Amino acid sequence: MYLDSFITSALLILIATSIAVTIFKYLHLGSVLGLLVAGIIVGPYSPGPIATEHVEDVRHVTELGVVLLLFLIGIEMKPSRLWAMRRNVFGLGSLQILLSGLAIGIYFMAYQQRWEVALLIGLTFALSSTAFVLQLLQERGEIASKHGTTAFSVLLMQDMAIVPLLAIVPLMSVASTMPDTVPRWEQVITIIGALALLITVGRYVIPFALHLLARQRNKEGFLLVVILAVIFAAWAMHLAGASMALGTFIMGVSLSGCRYRHQIQASIEPFKGILMGLFFVAVGMSIDFRSLAVEITLFAQHTAVIIFLKVIILFALIRAFGYSRNIATKVSLLLAQGGEFGFVLFGSALALQVIDNSTFIHAIGIISVSMLLTPVMVHLANWLTRNMPQHDEEPGEHFEDSSHSTPSGKVIIGGYGRVGHAIAVLLHSSGVPFVAFDTDPKLVKRGQDDGFPVYYGDIGDLNLLTTAHAEHALLVILTIDHELTAERAVSHIRNSFPTIPVIARARDLAAVSRLMEAGATHAYPETVESSLRLGALALQILNIPQDNVDLLMQGVRSDNYKLVEKD
Repeated sequence: MYLDSFITSALLILIATSIAVTIFKYLHLGSVLGLLVAGIIVGPYSPGPIATEHVEDVRHVTELGVVLLLFLIGIEMKPSRLWAMRRNVFGLGSLQILLSGLAIGIYFMAYQQRWEVALLIGLTFALSSTAFVLQLLQERGEIASKHGTTAFSVLLMQDMAIVPLLAIVPLMSVASTMPDTVPRWEQVITIIGALALLITVGRYVIPFALHLLARQRNKEGFLLVVILAVIFAAWAMHLAGASMALGTFIMGVSLSGCRYRHQIQASIEPFKGILMGLFFVAVGMSIDFRSLAVEITLFAQHTAVIIFLKVIILFALIRAFGYSRNIATKVSLLLAQGGEFGFVLFGSALALQVIDNSTFIHAIGIISVSMLLTPVMVHLANWLTRNMPQHDEEPGEHFEDSSHSTPSGKVIIGGYGRVGHAIAVLLHSSGVPFVAFDTDPKLVKRGQDDGFPVYYGDIGDLNLLTTAHAEHALLVILTIDHELTAERAVSHIRNSFPTIPVIARARDLAAVSRLMEAGATHAYPETVESSLRLGALALQILNIPQDNVDLLMQGVRSDNYKLVEKD
């Protein structure tokens, strides 16, 4: 039974993904595997109800999720951090592609008439899934770990390798004509020009536009400019013949020093989450088990050999670069799958008659099934490393950056007005790390001029709190004078991060009551406290004993200000 209605198809996908993700998260296998299984269930090759037959179109749309993911990864990077990774990116990453591609290509020479086609297949299978791996690392909180940064370095080099691989495919086609081929020097100049354009736009144009919109408190315009920046970066690199994901990564890196970066992340995160989820569903829907079953033994052999060769070669390379067996085991098993760019490369090769339809079906199946096996291999890697001795000394980069580190183990201040500034000075003087957010660009600039980590962001936005890693904060202090935003922030924190204490500023006792009902740990009425301080000073001038004044003030505060509350 085919379901042609869009709303019915959407409902079917949502039901399948909700159930599958819940089950697989409960089994500690991760949401990604659940999304893949959900895609298999509602795909056109399943015996049950089918959401859509146009899987390739769905996959093309959801690849925007990969683009957004690379943008968010880029915005957490600084150029200096990328430069520190150059050894792993250009050394380890390049060797992995070349050696894995060569080994897999030699294997496929037994199944292809032309050695150059076998080599192209090998190099394509040498690529891993950036989307899959980074999603798993983010889900497990390991993106900044040693094996996480090592894996990311290799993935970054693989993304850059898409450009020459796409250029090679037409040269192997019997249907292509050389006169129409764009000269290599022109391709290189075009790509360099596109990169220069993206860096210029990301460093100067986008921050200027965001600054104007932030001053106007135009949230909708802010979001649209952020999305425009991402789509523009993808479009520019695609037009230059390079990877769209690489373009958005460069745009993210260009914006990494921007004072609006936290709010940018918060704005993009919901779109990335939805599109990435649909991307994995589309990958699951791409697996044609009926066609693969015709030559199931050969398909299983290809899959096993590719995974084995990638694991062995990458393990040996990582060990040769001086890393421990633990790191080598985790990274090699993490990157053993095929990559989503393989869909593009094999699709292009099929269209240009470089490979036949049978090879294409097997290739798509291998990529999809290897992705399906990745969460299992990650669990295998964790099991193996638990039984390995730990090594204290590891080579590689350490990316500590106080200006761009997450607020893990810090105090989060919501609002950098006069109260927020005073609290920031007190915390800084006491050596307590903190990060502050405000929606007024002038106050954000003032805070950064003071040398403090103050960023543009709406503290009442749950996505911002999540991006700021509020779950690891020691304390949240709300000094904003917008009551609804403060209540919303308290509610989000209490519901999503129930163990984090929240201290809030309020205008009066009524506001205190509402903030306490929302879940604030403590709330202090600004006007009442000012009155109490004036009253205490008056009593001292009138020669009332200091102990009596202190007891009176303590009694008023401990009784929730009932003594001074209006009738």
